[in-house]
Amino acid sequence: MTDVNPEDDVQKPTAFELVGGEERVRALVDRFYDLMDLEPEFAGIRALHPPMLDNSRDKTFWFLCGWMGGPDHYISRFGHPRLRARHLPFAIASSERDQWLRCMAWAMEDIGIDASLRERLLTSFFDTADWMRNRPG
Repeated sequence: MTDVNPEDDVQKPTAFELVGGEERVRALVDRFYDLMDLEPEFAGIRALHPPMLDNSRDKTFWFLCGWMGGPDHYISRFGHPRLRARHLPFAIASSERDQWLRCMAWAMEDIGIDASLRERLLTSFFDTADWMRNRPG
């Protein structure tokens, strides 16, 4: 007979739930793009986006909901994200990666995401952002 731990059946909350659901993911995305639009240190990544950011905001919101363990809004609309392939037309080197990460860290802090969750998310964001690099430097 094996020992059964009742805690094994307890599901840990997803990052989506820990962030606070769709409303908070939307707040995060909106703050991210507001900062990108306002802060000169993010000019490099801002230049990679169209003049109007509404479409970018929506797609990032839809993607992050699913990426964090919530509803797969992006996949239901567009299929698999194919992030790297979709970003290949844009020159992404370490500078762009670092700007994106700094902007996201700032947005998470501004909307009040818990420090330990911010750290966990930034680690995952770094892995993804680093994989997106398609130019030397």
